[in-house]
Amino acid sequence: MPRQISKARLDELIDEAIVDCWGQEEEHTALLTMIEERVVCPFRAKLIGETIEFRFFYLPRSGYGVITVCRRKGRAYSVDVNSLEWVEPLPEGFEWIAAYQAWRKRND
Repeated sequence: MPRQISKARLDELIDEAIVDCWGQEEEHTALLTMIEERVVCPFRAKLIGETIEFRFFYLPRSGYGVITVCRRKGRAYSVDVNSLEWVEPLPEGFEWIAAYQAWRKRND
């Protein structure tokens, strides 16, 4: 289970990312940009109980979400970041993923 990040810290991160944004679409893109720049890949997390290495992030073609790509048995799979179970050690920059998830809750 990942360590808790305070609401105040999550709010700081969200504010830093969206400071110049107009609307939710720009905010979403800004948060993904921070994730891409600050979360060190590859990283390990669990998916359906199995620890797998995840390589990079991208935006879905439509709607909101952050997709991460993993490789398993020679095939690439795209997975929504909210489907992952986090394991220690957390990837460097993990707090940006937590900030994105807090932003989504705030805007759903």
